[in-house]
Amino acid sequence: MSPFQISNALAGETSPYLLQHAHNPVHWQPWCTEALEAARTQDKPILLSIGYSACHWCHVMAHESFEDEDTARLMNEHFINVKVDREERPDLDKIYQLAHQLLVERPGGWPLTMFLTPDDQTPFFGGTYFPKAPRFGLPGFRDLLPRVAAYHREHQDDIRQQNASLNRALAELDDSGSNQRVVMSPMPLELARQQLQQGFDHSHGGFGQAPKFPHPTSMERLLRHYSAKAPSGEPDQAALDMATFTLRKMALGGLYDQLGGGFCRYSVDEQWMIPHFEKMLYDNGQLLPLYSEAWQLTGEALFKRVAAETAAWAMREMQAPEGGYYSTLDADSEGQEGKFYVWSREQVKAVLSEDEYAVFSRRYGMEREPNFEGKWHLHVVADAASLATDLELTHERVGELIASSLGKLLNDRERRVRPGRDEKILTAWNGLMIKGMATAGRVFKQPAWLDSASRALDFVQSALWKNGRLLATCKDGRAHLAAYLDDYAFLLDGILALIQARWRQEDLRLAINLADVLLDRFEDPENGGFYFTARDHERLIHRPKPLADEAVPAGNGVAAHALGRLGHLLGESRYLEAAERTLKVAWPAIERLPSAHNALLLALEEHLFPPQTIVLRGQPAVLAEWHTRCTGDYAPRRLTLAIPAAAEDLPGVLGECRPAQDIVAYVCEGFQCGRPITELRTLAAELANPGGPGGSP
Repeated sequence: MSPFQISNALAGETSPYLLQHAHNPVHWQPWCTEALEAARTQDKPILLSIGYSACHWCHVMAHESFEDEDTARLMNEHFINVKVDREERPDLDKIYQLAHQLLVERPGGWPLTMFLTPDDQTPFFGGTYFPKAPRFGLPGFRDLLPRVAAYHREHQDDIRQQNASLNRALAELDDSGSNQRVVMSPMPLELARQQLQQGFDHSHGGFGQAPKFPHPTSMERLLRHYSAKAPSGEPDQAALDMATFTLRKMALGGLYDQLGGGFCRYSVDEQWMIPHFEKMLYDNGQLLPLYSEAWQLTGEALFKRVAAETAAWAMREMQAPEGGYYSTLDADSEGQEGKFYVWSREQVKAVLSEDEYAVFSRRYGMEREPNFEGKWHLHVVADAASLATDLELTHERVGELIASSLGKLLNDRERRVRPGRDEKILTAWNGLMIKGMATAGRVFKQPAWLDSASRALDFVQSALWKNGRLLATCKDGRAHLAAYLDDYAFLLDGILALIQARWRQEDLRLAINLADVLLDRFEDPENGGFYFTARDHERLIHRPKPLADEAVPAGNGVAAHALGRLGHLLGESRYLEAAERTLKVAWPAIERLPSAHNALLLALEEHLFPPQTIVLRGQPAVLAEWHTRCTGDYAPRRLTLAIPAAAEDLPGVLGECRPAQDIVAYVCEGFQCGRPITELRTLAAELANPGGPGGSP
């Protein structure tokens, strides 16, 4: 029997990434007690391989090495081989990515390949992708394996000394010390704005060089900075321009799927033309509310269209029938990266009429040289106005031809072999998309989008909230793995966005429960801030307290921001104090590099300049009118709840916001509340008050 017909220990896992390796000739095991014990008893180092299902180079290494019987024989002889899905086990990924950076002195990535000592799982050597044979300046993986094993046998003392140094370095990263004398100020908000401008690409938008990532938290900071300055009469137009220019360039480029909606993970070039074709739920969950809020500020039709198409993509391709959102779409299909998305001229001409092709080919660059391996990946190179002039058509006719072309090509593309979809449902990433769909649904008055967000939250509550604790992942009805900081913080933040769009009392109850678990299980009671893992989590070599934003916002920043908002909403000092402790312990990191801590800056901004909280109580028809008035403009430091008059047993200070007549509004600025308002014109005047939610810091 071929080894590829024999299942290894991954066959019973839920992760599609692990299941992709279940028939490798490598004796893979998941990270588990049995694997760690085998390493100890056999005195074999652990070969730890971390990746995820949509990772292109993970697939390459799998095909080259893990499916190769000779390489697998060496792996099985010398190592206990452990395969980890970084999306299911971000705790392990964070630790070993950081260890890689300390050992190798350069950033890691995926696949991450680390060699660990068998007794305490401390890494003594590692890298990322290794080719099967030497190339790209990298050693061949097959040659490397016996050398690493020999080094482990013959240099135990050196390894112990290196491990001790590594463990000290990891411990020092969280040596926060006393923060009692910290005095917080708005200065980091201004410094972050300056740092973002210094790194801004004025030609193509975005920050830094290729490969270029979206950095949604950076653009959110710029939009909020503009909003904060606008009431002073000196709006920071440059901040708004940087954010909207970047959003525009991304939406018109190849990073965005011009046919099906949704954004890919990053661009390999500075112009946003050619992406790494995988689509991640977490990117789109952050970009969807950003485009919605940019439309609120500018009224730009492009932003509205992108938000609508991205929401439609999320519901069409990423939402499970049970309600939760799936994780990722692969970059590859039929073994080739991007094959699903690119076109030849012949393929396009076969689908479109002559009139359609004349417009489409000019708009999407098909009159130019191919931009991806002899074919075309669509990106906008000509606007509708110039096309109308060049082709002597009306603007309306150009719009009709573009729309019909896109529809036909999307239908034709649907017949292709689709990229693989990772159908595990991650709590944290669902929190991000719940927030995105809730925000977009509120901004654009789209009940279907709110229904989508509500269904996702209902799924999380029914499948992943067990015995007062969250689980991190669910696939095919099997939920498991104790949840992490991001799961609690992102879901809490998503619920706060959803209850602003659509009141459901059970959602607020879940938010309170999540906040209480954060304080009880994740908070550092001595120094403040939140660990990534709960205090009863499996003991690992390091327990990080993440402060800086990565591809997703830092869990400590999201937790502090959401707890601050919930604290103001309920009048609950425990949440406000926990948010303040988090900011104090993070203050040295914030001061060193504010622009790397944008999630924490949101919490800092609302700690220094507390949000405006509006509670509406009334009958459904008039309640909807007042709610629209409160949420129609971009007011990022405003929190509005529209609670039906019939609602009872409201928690905290919400219980004091009693209905009166047909409608009543309770408006609080930070810790001060005004008299109840029963006239819409009075409420409108309150909303226009420069000292309110848009007031300048």
